[in-house]
Amino acid sequence: MPLRLAQISDLPRIVALERTPAALAFVGQWSEQRHRATLTGGDAGYYLWQSETGDAEAYAILRGLSESSGSIELKRIVVATPGRGLGRKLLNELLAIAFDQLQAHRVFLDVFEDNARARHVYESLGFVYEGVMREAALRDGIYCNLHLMSMLADEYKARRRA
Repeated sequence: MPLRLAQISDLPRIVALERTPAALAFVGQWSEQRHRATLTGGDAGYYLWQSETGDAEAYAILRGLSESSGSIELKRIVVATPGRGLGRKLLNELLAIAFDQLQAHRVFLDVFEDNARARHVYESLGFVYEGVMREAALRDGIYCNLHLMSMLADEYKARRRA
């Protein structure tokens, strides 16, 4: 399987994925130190998608793994080259991990209001729009709105049966 848990040694590749032109407009830019703290903090899982040659093509972060609420956040998903269907494949794998392995009750995320491509993919996979978080993110010195979206375990199971 091309998706695996990331390790500390993967952090330079993860940071490099964040710095790709496709990611700069819609993904927060964390330092390697911040990623290291999150990866080793015990509440997050980092997942790396690799090509057959071992190149890092995408990564994602699931947070809230130690929460008793069963509510897991898809904190970040970065695909090096959007538009090839890899994001959808990765999201399907992450949903299976969150709901089937981690027994999540809810998976939620926020997405920039102007990121129509990502919002479309999330909606097509069954995420439900919950509302707008007004001016919740700072991008290039401008406060931007984020859309809150989620999927419940029952919705995931129903989608899998369909």
